Amino acid sequence: MALIELRKLARIYQTGDTEFAALRDVDLSIDRGEFVAISGSSGSGKSTLMNILGCLDSPTRGSYFLGDRDVAKLSRIELARVRNEFIGFVFQNFNLLSRTTAAENVELPLIYAKVPPAERRKRSREALERVGLGHRAGHTPSQLSGGQQQRVAIARALVTKPPLILADEPTGNLDSATSAEIMRLLSELQQSGITVIYVTHELDIAAYAGRKILMKDGAIISDQRQTPMLAEAS
Repeated sequence: MALIELRKLARIYQTGDTEFAALRDVDLSIDRGEFVAISGSSGSGKSTLMNILGCLDSPTRGSYFLGDRDVAKLSRIELARVRNEFIGFVFQNFNLLSRTTAAENVELPLIYAKVPPAERRKRSREALERVGLGHRAGHTPSQLSGGQQQRVAIARALVTKPPLILADEPTGNLDSATSAEIMRLLSELQQSGITVIYVTHELDIAAYAGRKILMKDGAIISDQRQTPMLAEAS
């Protein structure tokens, strides 16, 4: 069953009399539980597509259905609710609050959702345990390695129990060994039933996904199923 349906999706930016099409009539269907890599060079449209999938930007035309919601027709307040309840975000730069503990960073989406404090602490602890960092809950980002910071960011993405995780260059600031650890973790989350979509420009990182989408000039030029790297290694 499709979780995401895009039909003739376009995003056009206008500066004065000049128009630039960042996305050109994109058609895309992604099923629940898929592990999808979106690749392409700078300016290919992959980041614009990710922003629209994450309800951080709106299409100029076309339709975007997320589950049974026609996202293109939602108000800003409704989009914020979808982002908080339906989507977990993971970013290249981690986006953690520097003076706040790992546990408190993970709690942030629950604060916005007005979850009671005791429940917030419980769910934060569970999310950190899930990514193998329960013992580092009281540490601030400066006391954690880059890989540990990204694990905290993934725990924060998980804490609202979303069906969809969007990761923008999740290994971009990590070394090769740590990148492999993060991709194994994302693979485990996908195997648990969560839909994982990530943007990367690295071919070896795209190889972890079961499906690779290649973009150029705002359009999808290739959409292929593949055997994930971890499956090949097992």
